[in-house]
Amino acid sequence: MPNPQRLITTVKRAAEFFRSTPGRRGTVIEIESADDVLVAGDLHGNLAHFQTLLDRARLDRNPNRHLVLQELVHGDSLYPNGGCKSHQLVDLVSALKCQYPDRVHFLLGNHELSELNDRPILKGGVRTNQLFRLGIEHAYGDSTAEVFIAYRELFQSLPLGLRTKNRVFISHSYPKASKLENGFDASIFEAASVDQISLERNGSLHDLLWGRDGDEQTARKFAAIVNAELLITGHMPCPEGFRSPNPIQLILDCSRFPACYCLFPNQQPITLTELLSHVRTL
Repeated sequence: MPNPQRLITTVKRAAEFFRSTPGRRGTVIEIESADDVLVAGDLHGNLAHFQTLLDRARLDRNPNRHLVLQELVHGDSLYPNGGCKSHQLVDLVSALKCQYPDRVHFLLGNHELSELNDRPILKGGVRTNQLFRLGIEHAYGDSTAEVFIAYRELFQSLPLGLRTKNRVFISHSYPKASKLENGFDASIFEAASVDQISLERNGSLHDLLWGRDGDEQTARKFAAIVNAELLITGHMPCPEGFRSPNPIQLILDCSRFPACYCLFPNQQPITLTELLSHVRTL
């Protein structure tokens, strides 16, 4: 494990880079000059899949490629004390952001939100938040509280979405129909950062990150709100690694096997059929 103080410095530096990413407007990043964009689905601490994504992205050889990651925390890999190892992926992505500050993006997901608002997520009757903290304690001992504060600062700095030049909007999820029609406040995309948005369960940020609705009408309403023609999301498990529940949406899942990502061009118009042709298995 890295030295705790050195790690804290890296995580805080990464948070600064996330807040100042070129093209960021409020909580949305506009990707204009990229040649192509590689989007991953939920990772949930899967270090092997993350390493494969890096190998496929080859950021060092593709200076105009952007990498979009989501849902890093709360995985299945555990320490002997039962603690979750997914904090290791947060550490690695923080270092990667420092290496490629303009081209690496980490979207806020509902599991990171749960670490910000202290609302536990139960999986199989287990509180994932508690396991996440146990993992940090195993790795960083007396520095646990300080490291956890740095992680929270990082999560507060994250964008909620990215819009490509060819009008693909990438976010962890989008609100279900009833929320879009009654009370969803799109001004969360205009806020300077997440720490200026309500984290409450009945708030628009919660609705954005927790919504599960693949209905075409709902997808089109959300796409109109975010000025997009196509949507790429995560959040919903995909036994095949990806799926398209409607004519404008692609869902990606990188947390299990098969795991899928999408590497697509940014500079020319694109259809869903073309987007699907760029989906690859890890």
